[in-house]
Amino acid sequence: MRFFKNFILGIRSYYKAIKFIIAHRFYWYLIIPAILMLIIYYIGSLIKNNYTLPKAENMNEIVWYLIYILIEISIAILLMKFAKYLVVIILSPLISHLSMKTEKILTGNTYPFSFKQLIQDVKRAGKIVIRNLMWEYFFFLIILLVSFLGWEDPKSSPIFYLTFVIGFFYYGFAFLDYINERRRLDIDESIIFVRKHRGLAIVIGGVYSLLILVPLNVGALFDYSNFSNAPFQTLGEIVFQLFLWLFASTAPIVAIVAATIAMNDLVDLKSNQYSQKNEN
Repeated sequence: MRFFKNFILGIRSYYKAIKFIIAHRFYWYLIIPAILMLIIYYIGSLIKNNYTLPKAENMNEIVWYLIYILIEISIAILLMKFAKYLVVIILSPLISHLSMKTEKILTGNTYPFSFKQLIQDVKRAGKIVIRNLMWEYFFFLIILLVSFLGWEDPKSSPIFYLTFVIGFFYYGFAFLDYINERRRLDIDESIIFVRKHRGLAIVIGGVYSLLILVPLNVGALFDYSNFSNAPFQTLGEIVFQLFLWLFASTAPIVAIVAATIAMNDLVDLKSNQYSQKNEN
């Protein structure tokens, strides 16, 4: 019952977050994530375009081919997942600031700026990301091996979809921990809290993951080679890819605002004894 209650709370928090961002003009914060997303997608497209598989012609080469594939899949998964976490790490000062600003509007709570605290926030975000990434990869390998044993195509295995749910949980954990840190919960206490409210974490991380994984083609944003032959089609593709780029850029902003709103509904952040009260 708690899981579904928190799950619904997460869905509602995203709806509230969109209205909140528009009402308080938080869309200006999209500029930095937009630039970061463009760089990440551009690097990803370069890797994809230069990626080739070796050919296997005998049994020995086939065995090494399978090992190679397993390693390549693992590296690809780690890079793909790390890219999502990388956004959280690089943008941690912005995410932390935006979460505090959201909390201030909701509750009047303020937290004095401290460069030392900022460094601690970045370090803690890094520790959380590394921990989550390793656990997520551990569960991924177990599910992948089980899928290999039971199904010819591992991705067709029903249990393979658990890897997405597990990923959603850990992404959500990364965002919820920003609020838990201001509540002075240490990492172990934050882990226990998020486990108790895993439904909320899955929704926060799930929407974030879906937004950031839109099929953006960065090359199309700058490809005008076919403009003279098909101007409307070319412009249409550019506008569509621009929309996807901006859509992905909203992911960390909407996620942290939704996480803060949800946590306020869940634990009443106004009662946080470690905050300063701003009655105005």
